[in-house]
Amino acid sequence: MNDPRPDPDALLRAAARENRGRLKVFLGAAPGVGKTYEMLAEGAALARAGLDVVVGVAETHGRAETAAQLAGLEIVPLRRMAYQGHALDEMDMDAILERRPALVLVDELAHTNAPGSRHDKRWQDVEELLAAGIDVHSTLNIQHLESLNDVVASFTHVRVRETLPDRMLEEAELEIVDIPPDELIERLRQGKVYVPEEATRALGAFFSKSNLSALRELALRRAAQAVDAQMLDYVRAHAMAGTWAASDRLVVAVSEQPGSLELVRAAKRMADALRAPWTAVHIETPRSARFSDGENAALADALHLATQLGGQVATLPAETVLAGLQRFAAEARATQLIVGKSSRSRWFELRHGSIVDRLVRETQGLAVHVLPTGDNAAQTPVPRLTRPRGEWGSLSGYLVSFALTAAVTLMGTQILRTGNISDLGLLYLLPVMVAATRYGLRTGVVTGLLCSIGYNFFFIPPTHTLTIEDPRNILTVLVLLGVAVVSSQLAARVRAHALQAQASAAQNGALAGFARLLTGVRTVDDLGHLLCAEIGRLLAGNAVLLMPGDDGLSQRWSWPKEAHLETLDLAAATWAYDNNAPAGRGSDTLTASEWLFHPLAAGGAAMGVFGLARSDARAPVRPDQLPLLLSLLDQAALALDRILLEGQMAELSQVRERDRLRHALLSSVSHDLRTPLTTILGTLDAVRTTDPEQEEQMAAARGEAERLHRFVTNLLDMARIEAGALHGKAEPVDLEEAVSGALHQLRALLGGHRLDITIARDVPMVMVDPHLFHHCLTNLIENAAKYGDPGGPIAIAARRIGPGLELTVADRGPGIPPGEEERIFETFARIEGSDRKGGTGLGLAIVRGFALAMGLSVSAAARPPDADGKGGACFTIRFDPAHLREWPTI
Repeated sequence: MNDPRPDPDALLRAAARENRGRLKVFLGAAPGVGKTYEMLAEGAALARAGLDVVVGVAETHGRAETAAQLAGLEIVPLRRMAYQGHALDEMDMDAILERRPALVLVDELAHTNAPGSRHDKRWQDVEELLAAGIDVHSTLNIQHLESLNDVVASFTHVRVRETLPDRMLEEAELEIVDIPPDELIERLRQGKVYVPEEATRALGAFFSKSNLSALRELALRRAAQAVDAQMLDYVRAHAMAGTWAASDRLVVAVSEQPGSLELVRAAKRMADALRAPWTAVHIETPRSARFSDGENAALADALHLATQLGGQVATLPAETVLAGLQRFAAEARATQLIVGKSSRSRWFELRHGSIVDRLVRETQGLAVHVLPTGDNAAQTPVPRLTRPRGEWGSLSGYLVSFALTAAVTLMGTQILRTGNISDLGLLYLLPVMVAATRYGLRTGVVTGLLCSIGYNFFFIPPTHTLTIEDPRNILTVLVLLGVAVVSSQLAARVRAHALQAQASAAQNGALAGFARLLTGVRTVDDLGHLLCAEIGRLLAGNAVLLMPGDDGLSQRWSWPKEAHLETLDLAAATWAYDNNAPAGRGSDTLTASEWLFHPLAAGGAAMGVFGLARSDARAPVRPDQLPLLLSLLDQAALALDRILLEGQMAELSQVRERDRLRHALLSSVSHDLRTPLTTILGTLDAVRTTDPEQEEQMAAARGEAERLHRFVTNLLDMARIEAGALHGKAEPVDLEEAVSGALHQLRALLGGHRLDITIARDVPMVMVDPHLFHHCLTNLIENAAKYGDPGGPIAIAARRIGPGLELTVADRGPGIPPGEEERIFETFARIEGSDRKGGTGLGLAIVRGFALAMGLSVSAAARPPDADGKGGACFTIRFDPAHLREWPTI
């Protein structure tokens, strides 16, 4: 408190803002208050001052005075997008990022972008601009805040669909644009907000005076909270002392004593009255380690109630309650502190002092509210365990003290025989100090009395009586008792501090040891066994770990092994996994379960659920153990995420290696076979014979060689597709000529099929790569000839469909089974059946790859049956308007 240091978190947040743009939001209570007008007016003023300002988007809604503010400002043209037959204008993000102004004006921060935009919401566009270092001014109505959505709907009866997260206002500079409700209603009646028809409906619904007043209060209050949070962040980053009470901040101290629930409820009422944030804090002292189960349960109930009522909770370790409260109040910059005044005995206050009195006396700049607790008859008493016998001292302690006293007495007797020594009473300090420091106050006081009696009986005249003739000897007896009390108090304080440090060191050691064990974990199975065993051992409970599988969430590991979950427990674990939140006993959900379930989450997604319970029906986790449990689960979640990522990377490496080997094999085979096949085909074409039988054999050989050549060509093309080595050049291609060329190449294969070719007269030329498009056609026609009925018809048609063009190749045959329309285009995919022939499964994959390389789309569908009940398959290549070359008519 005397040597404040900058808050590391505040410094990190300040550093993160250095390279980002600054956001300023013009916040209003409702439409029509003048937010856009104020934003444009300030932008124009900054532009006249020399700042580079552009308008990204501004919605004037037909208001002349608002449109007039656009004069002289550079406006980035909007990007037109087509959606369901309508043209929508949206902010052009690419143009703004390329232009890189110093400031961009973006209206309506909560706006929903048109489908197909880069981001779904305009506030996401603004985040990208800020990340690029561009300042942004924007506008917002208070009802669009996500946290206030339900509140606004409760009194306006209008559910706002366009919302944005509150974090957008956390770093923003806010400017309130506000006018009185009566003036806004008058503007609405004059048609300055909506057109007259809409204005009449708005006045009867949303724009009532009560609604506008409530919205106005919400806007002012939310702005005050945002400014207060930013001010606190600044003073913490700069280690500025003081409360900085621009607004009230309330802290309530809770403990294990009766009445804590009443304190929490009183804090909630006061916070609502002050419109202030509030926190319930528990100061963890060395005495907290001696809490009974009932006291721990009472403390947990108080903190849980604070969470339910909307407050924050905190636990702070400190040597004393007073020091802890003073430190927390200073760190939280609290202006109001609520404490309870319990009924303590006079002896307790004499020994420990009054915390309330010292708070009022020693704490400056803090209003302390003292509420009586402990005397309320309605307050449920906290069950306490009987005082353990150990607190009255152990038998061994009394025996050792008695032995030391007897030894000192014998020693004093021997010393006295040597001469008249008057300071023998100092010898009795030894057993008193040993007893007080080692065995506590009660043993020390009893030993002090015993030493006083022994000294008086054996050494103070008249000896062997308890009579004291010399009043000066009374001082020796009192000194022995005083030494016993002071020594025991000092020893108890040192022992308490040592126990607190030992507990903290044990917790830190447990976290460090657990982290060290996690570094050696390589499998999920090892992690599950380690997590259950370590947490079960550290927290003295039963532990289980559940992981998702094909049949849902299931118990995979447990400690001890016989631990199992009932139906209610599984329901709580499933809820915790689905909602990424705690469930079970000690949480807010499904508290009937004996288990407490916490999700193992990394990156905001739950990967598993950990459960903890006790066999003695006590609460699974004490409040002081909860931070340790959460820290252990966070470390385990990171380790689990690492293991899963390593597994995914290993699988990805295997896939990459497999693809590389396959590509190398395809490339090698295709290149090694292409040259011999070319030679064979040339030789077969050159050989001529007059023998009909030999000519038939030569034709068959040429056909098989051509089929093998097409197969090798497909292998080479597939290798090119997978390597991304396709670099086609678009040229105008006549569809009729392209179809004729493909049919001529496949003339030997198509000899027994009837060809139905229909190419409309208005079909234009298409802009494609001639070589790639030729391969697409040959593979589609060859597929139809191979898998259609032998001698069956093959239909090739091209026709205009709207602004585009479709080319179809259809056959009559077994067709395509339902659900296989997309899989049929996969590499090496084949659809086997009684009517299907074998194949490599490359042809259609090459068609899809070449079509995508040229910017075309290809699809497959089952063909409707004809009059004879024959179905078939139909493959369609679609050309959008950009791929059509329209020739002007003469």
